[in-house]
Amino acid sequence: MNLIDTHTHIYDHQFSLDRNETVQRALEAGVKMMLLPNVDASTIAPMLELHEQFPDCTRVMMGLQPEEVKEDYKEVLSKMEKELERGIYCGVGEVGLDFYWDTTFEKQQLDAFETQLDWAKQLHLPLSIHCRNAFDKMVKILEKKQDGGLRGIMHCFTGTEEEAKIYLELGFHLGLGGVTTYKNCGVKDFLPRLPLDRIVLETDAPYLAPVPCRGKRNEPAFLVHTAQKIAEILQIPYNELVNAVSANTNSLFSI
Repeated sequence: MNLIDTHTHIYDHQFSLDRNETVQRALEAGVKMMLLPNVDASTIAPMLELHEQFPDCTRVMMGLQPEEVKEDYKEVLSKMEKELERGIYCGVGEVGLDFYWDTTFEKQQLDAFETQLDWAKQLHLPLSIHCRNAFDKMVKILEKKQDGGLRGIMHCFTGTEEEAKIYLELGFHLGLGGVTTYKNCGVKDFLPRLPLDRIVLETDAPYLAPVPCRGKRNEPAFLVHTAQKIAEILQIPYNELVNAVSANTNSLFSI
């Protein structure tokens, strides 16, 4: 199997000068599929344009990223719900809770998150979930909503072993990206104790480039470095790691 980047924003303006070349570099590196989570109302058009240009190696998700939840969130969600009716989306994302910078719209974030969890259940779609400075509130909502119909990825997981266990018990996969290669990332310490069949890989490009590319604009081709590091930590062959995480992603998203 080939690598799958389960979370990349290569439709972002940071790739405006070399988007086609970015896709080509990914394919040449062995990253044969890239999942594109939406951010807000303004990103729908460029995301779909990229997917239409590269339909064989991209898939799209629809959702409202928590940092973009503002006063007009209900109108934005209404537009996104109509988009989902088109049936072209492989998942609901990027959704979640983020209280790192600001809690002004905490109530709205909580409401938007629950609404989008309901969409995922109704449409039988997996989720791509963003959580930052919101673990307790996140778990409370997931525990309330999980009736066996919720599945998906805890995107950019960098939490503790106890947090990982809670997410796993709730039925979710853990998305590991470039942060896993950083010297001070605690996930490396308990990674061998995580079930391999519940791990997927991501870049979150253009953010969080892995070592040895840290500090650069991230891109899907760099996923190879994350995969190599995780295979090294787990002391398994690279191809075994790639086959396992790709099978996990295929199972979740029916690629």
